[in-house]
Amino acid sequence: MSTSIIAIVGRANVGKSTLFNKLTQSRSAIVNDTPGVTRDRMYGAAELGNRPVIIVDTGGVDVDTANPIELQVVEQALWARNEADFVIVVADNQTGLTGPDREMISQIRRSGKPFLLAVNKVDSPSHHEILPEFSELGLENIFPISAEHGNGLYELIEFVSQALPEEDTNPDYLEDSIRIAVIGRPNVGKSSLINKLLKSERCIVSNIPGTTRDAIDTFLEWNDRRFVLIDTAGIRRKGKTNKVLDKFSVIMALKALDRCDVAVLVLDAAEQVSDQDATVAGYALDRGKACLILGNKWDLSRESEVTFKEFEERVRHRLKFLEFAPVVTVSAKTGLRVDKILPEVEGVYEQYSQSIPTSSLNESFVKAINKNPMSSYRGKFIKLYYATQVKKRPPTFKCFINYPEGIHFSYRRYLINSLRKTFGFSGTPVRLILAGKRKIDEP
Repeated sequence: MSTSIIAIVGRANVGKSTLFNKLTQSRSAIVNDTPGVTRDRMYGAAELGNRPVIIVDTGGVDVDTANPIELQVVEQALWARNEADFVIVVADNQTGLTGPDREMISQIRRSGKPFLLAVNKVDSPSHHEILPEFSELGLENIFPISAEHGNGLYELIEFVSQALPEEDTNPDYLEDSIRIAVIGRPNVGKSSLINKLLKSERCIVSNIPGTTRDAIDTFLEWNDRRFVLIDTAGIRRKGKTNKVLDKFSVIMALKALDRCDVAVLVLDAAEQVSDQDATVAGYALDRGKACLILGNKWDLSRESEVTFKEFEERVRHRLKFLEFAPVVTVSAKTGLRVDKILPEVEGVYEQYSQSIPTSSLNESFVKAINKNPMSSYRGKFIKLYYATQVKKRPPTFKCFINYPEGIHFSYRRYLINSLRKTFGFSGTPVRLILAGKRKIDEP
């Protein structure tokens, strides 16, 4: 199921960050009584009514717009509101309804975006009812809450979870297609790369409705294989500041990753690998997606005399956790090696979908253990009973061992590397579950 985005917007100091922390069960957002503390949009994963969501906390929209820094806060709030699947408008019951509150609600009403009004700081018995002016707005969906104490949040969560758009989680066109998400920070050339790929004479291209709100996925046929480019338009839409793009690109990457098989991470080969590159790559690994790393703008790198070996070493050093992912250098501008992308994706997907026979799997583990025996645990020998594959995409294996808690993480890594040497698994994470052997008398 794809992840929906919920934006929390409102004036400064109405309790947006406190509500964010409650909904995400975190302390990620800084809570302070000083207006304007939340300058950047915070985002966090949560589940509302068993629906996976990304919740975005924004800065106040009534700050001094003459200040360039404060103006970015307003832009980020507007960006989050426009891109969200649902908007929670937060107002302050103690302050009452203000002009900015009215304007914000009016704008969202005109946009047709689903939303509710959360009237916050309804904390004590003397404040158990919202002020009359909020009722005069004529809104059906007004929720009196106390973000600090949690009052009213159950009803709010129930409403939001039921109001999120229904999504087709298994469209027919996805059944035999390889789903690709092109991800990466802004300005690395994702749009140009996708456009170049779609203009290939060997591709048959058509647009089809996506499974997320306002998304259009692109269907390709190449070499008798079906591909779906999952919409990443949210990363490419125009924005007024690079800072806004930087923040929101991670959120849109999360949505795309939830629906893909292969994540194509695009880097700027002419620049160093950045922290945001690593952040986006880490999300792909966390979600167990196959990965291909593309170094775009290779025409510029060649001008600076950077060799492929130097670029690959730079990538491997910064993205050590993706050491299994192939690295390809391309140029969307000149078309250099763009024709290699789909064959690489196809190869990675085959590795991602591998099913290993149990006999071959156990033989591989026995050879690895004989070569490098497992150490003892509390004076007792550790023994592997058997192993089996429990899942594909990503390949996931379960080993039954008498003392699984005695396996050091370095030896777990050794076992995974032994699987890679035997079966390949290029471009795909490999997961290894260590479990104790079930007792005979267990049901």
